[in-house]
Amino acid sequence: MEDHPVWDLPVRGATPGTAAPELLRELSGISSATACAKLHAQGIRRTFVSGPRPLTAGQAVVGRVRTLQFMPQREDVASGLGHEYVERHTALWAVLEAVEPGDVLMVQAYGSTHTGCFGDMLVRYFQRKGGAGIVVDGCVRDLPRVRQTGLPIWSTGATPHYASQAELFPWAYDVPIACGGVLVLPGDLVVADDDGAVVVPRRRAEAVVAAAREHEEWERFSRARIEEGGALADYYPLTAETRAEYERWRDRNSA
Repeated sequence: MEDHPVWDLPVRGATPGTAAPELLRELSGISSATACAKLHAQGIRRTFVSGPRPLTAGQAVVGRVRTLQFMPQREDVASGLGHEYVERHTALWAVLEAVEPGDVLMVQAYGSTHTGCFGDMLVRYFQRKGGAGIVVDGCVRDLPRVRQTGLPIWSTGATPHYASQAELFPWAYDVPIACGGVLVLPGDLVVADDDGAVVVPRRRAEAVVAAAREHEEWERFSRARIEEGGALADYYPLTAETRAEYERWRDRNSA
């Protein structure tokens, strides 16, 4: 970057507020599918982060969202030249220093196949800082070593490129981003598992937990009845009669 830059980088937003540990604990018991369905019932329809898939099956994460935004390069503002020296002064390095234990980093990278937003060293540093997981609408590099860290990561794939080698540049952090077609605000919560990542607006989280708790309980009942030979039309979803049966089952099992 020039001595007299066209734009002051990195752009930084306000550090988001923390989430109550109890809320995160309760949210961690909810699948992304259930969170997505309950938000949809509340009128929040665009919550599924389309594109990123888990690098390792069977992992799940819930946490407060910190954001990182990549923007297209423009040579008079920011480019990937001299990346070893330039990138350390970008939003990519800055957000890694800002991360707090339990945070999930969500990244806007436009699904770029030529931008390796994170590699082995950065992932290990993020993990050492206490970061819980990464959801990136783009690629990672050093895939075998990144997998070895065990950090839960959702991405659109892998690439040999470093972060600013192609068309993007780490621009801002702790700012609103678009990740996989979803608006993500710093301080939102995210639920990610094998089905993908779902953004839970912070102010909706308690309502999602309450609705999901009841939903998953009756689904356990319905699953048991279907495995016993019950009719799908009777138990999924519940009818008036089978709901009354479920409520009796619930009362017996909570006594």
